[in-house]
Amino acid sequence: MDNWRKSSYSGPDDGNNCVEIANSPTHTAIRDSKAPATRSLTFPASAYTPFIDSLKSPTRGSAPRSQ
Repeated sequence: MDNWRKSSYSGPDDGNNCVEIANSPTHTAIRDSKAPATRSLTFPASAYTPFIDSLKSPTRGSAPRSQ
């Protein structure tokens, strides 16, 4: 993936302490902006949004609730 971009939350003072993402039609990849030559974490496009949503969840780390 060649189309890497940094988070809009990455300010001028901490611009190297951020993650970068790249999208393709089938995958989304995430990498550490301090070490771009290292491996990236790659998700199928359909799994990326649920992954990010789970990080934002106030119940992250707790067991799933049964309904």
